[in-house]
Amino acid sequence: MLYYLFTYLDREYDMFGAGVFQYISFRAGMATMVSLLIAMIFGGKLIRVLQRKQVGESIRDLGLEGQLEKKGTPTMGGLIILLAILVPTLLFARLDNIYIILMLVSTVWLGAIGFLDDYIKVFKKNKEGLAGRFKILGQIGLGLIVGLTLYFNDDVVVRQYIFTDGGTSAVNASKKYVDVHSMITTIPFRKNNELDYCNLFSFAGPLFQGWSCYLYIPFVILVITAVSNGANITDGIDGLAAGTSAIIGLTLAIFAWVSGNTIFADYLDIMFIPNSGELAIFSLAFVGACVGFLWYNTYPAQVFMGDTGSLSIGGIIAVLALIVRKELLIPILCGIFLIENLSVMLQVSYFKYTKKKYGEGRRIFKMSPLHHHYQKLGYHESKIVGRFWIVGIMLAILTLATLKLR
Repeated sequence: MLYYLFTYLDREYDMFGAGVFQYISFRAGMATMVSLLIAMIFGGKLIRVLQRKQVGESIRDLGLEGQLEKKGTPTMGGLIILLAILVPTLLFARLDNIYIILMLVSTVWLGAIGFLDDYIKVFKKNKEGLAGRFKILGQIGLGLIVGLTLYFNDDVVVRQYIFTDGGTSAVNASKKYVDVHSMITTIPFRKNNELDYCNLFSFAGPLFQGWSCYLYIPFVILVITAVSNGANITDGIDGLAAGTSAIIGLTLAIFAWVSGNTIFADYLDIMFIPNSGELAIFSLAFVGACVGFLWYNTYPAQVFMGDTGSLSIGGIIAVLALIVRKELLIPILCGIFLIENLSVMLQVSYFKYTKKKYGEGRRIFKMSPLHHHYQKLGYHESKIVGRFWIVGIMLAILTLATLKLR
């Protein structure tokens, strides 16, 4: 909203300094600061409100050191994250941008599902919360909204540069270009790294080639469901999910920045996505919200984010990656989420397999998800979180390196 106000003041009254709001870098920096301040200032007030309302976490005794001490710690702290994302975005981003609209919808949508889950757990005294099938339906619903928008909306375009022989490329190969609606994405570590979803089955003939475009929407649903559930599972010890998400969010902010800037896209020889630069504002507001939340969530946590936060931050990361055409990098960038998810799947599958084969279930890990395995080994929460953050930073650097490693 401030963008439109100061643009008007600059145009009509030539107000001194108003023109600075035209720069994404300035608005992204302001969004980060405001996000941090909201999370840190209003976070404490919200925690006190949650304490008065007795919105405490019910803890199951899993035999983990220090676990029962957390009983009664306020949950639903994800409201702090949501507030710290939405307010700066509404203030500093261009609200007519299709990508910003998608991000706002995604944040509110999954935040509402997570809030409903937490509400049922806390106020209805149902430890199971919202039934799993309804969570999945909500994630599928968001996947349909995002997938259909990216697939059909005419404002979702990439720049195609035209060769002298009439061919096209998403990297800067010519001064002639056209912005086209296309389902191309980026394949990491390849020199000619464009993949068009519509050409996945071109070898099978024109009939299958036409249908392969529609596989994009189920793929979007899969990505959003997997990443949001991965973030949800990772949110098991103080500061782990928020810190990991901040690292991922900063990486995606860089991708949004370079993908939406013709100079950087030209220099790095990557796909230019018109209007995607605005996502840097949202992404940095997201980073500020996660870092500000860590003020209260690092060990020993004064508040838990609950599903209100964990489902929404996972969905936000997934949709951001899809918009900047870096969804194939998610297994690397979100490696922490992936390994946490896999640890649960492997544990459950192996237990069922051995129980069927030997009559007694056996385990790969002492406990899943993986962070609980290390707790069982005697590692302190802070050490586990710190080391997971270090791994997350390494994965983020490797992800950024794909801009040049081909």
